[in-house]
Amino acid sequence: MTMTDPHILILALAGILIVAAAVRFYRHQCLLRDRAYLMREAVRNRDFSFRLPVKGLFFGERAMQQALNDMSLDIKALEARKEVESWQRLTRVLTHEIMNAATPICSISQAYLADPSIKGTPYEEGIIAIHQTGMGMTAFVENYRKLTDLQEAELEEVDLQQALETLRALYPDVAWHIHTDGQLRFKADRGMMLQVLSNLTKNACEAGARDIDIRWDNALLISNNGAPIPPDVAREIFVPFFTTKQTGSGIGLALARLMMHKQGMNLSLAEQPVPGFRTTFVISKLP
Repeated sequence: MTMTDPHILILALAGILIVAAAVRFYRHQCLLRDRAYLMREAVRNRDFSFRLPVKGLFFGERAMQQALNDMSLDIKALEARKEVESWQRLTRVLTHEIMNAATPICSISQAYLADPSIKGTPYEEGIIAIHQTGMGMTAFVENYRKLTDLQEAELEEVDLQQALETLRALYPDVAWHIHTDGQLRFKADRGMMLQVLSNLTKNACEAGARDIDIRWDNALLISNNGAPIPPDVAREIFVPFFTTKQTGSGIGLALARLMMHKQGMNLSLAEQPVPGFRTTFVISKLP
């Protein structure tokens, strides 16, 4: 072996290492490219629940990916707020127009029904039907007006444990599993918060839930073991007037989300429920 043989061996090993590093670097860049494409497509499709794993990334890339994941949550919350505001504007216009039409119908039909000359005539039955229809329209509008006439929140320090004890008293037949710090306090409107929690509990019971779990994990998680919400329904549950119940009004969850927005918080459905339960709602701060 000549004196140059070790140098050749070292150069060969160095070349192999450089090629291996280049191949690894290329594959890593391809991975980042694919992740960027997936994230971009998710945003284009308005799927703000999309997340990318941070495992296998360098610490700087990991921080960037986590920031993008967190940003998608913020976008989702902002979208929810804009959606509620849009529905509020639409509902305000619709209720105004319907009331303008229904009020004179009710008044005029009531006046005719009070006329003795109408009593017992063939016209009476038709006027009664008109009057009842007008009153039904008025009641309908008054129900949905809650979305536009909601009072401003009166924020105060709320003791979560005390609020949950009140909720527990309202639903004594439910098996409660509460995992929160007994000293947990936050700014909220106590009445609105109780109404939201009561609405979620009522819906859970109607879905057959017997157990409700409430815990704090950087947000308030409310879970139940009732019938799971199908994916196609989950996309619509916060849309006003949407309901799967025969007698439902379709404003319960929309109103609950609006109440949380009034308090600077958001109400959403978790992508994955807490283990052991079928449905989890999340109350978190708005960005």
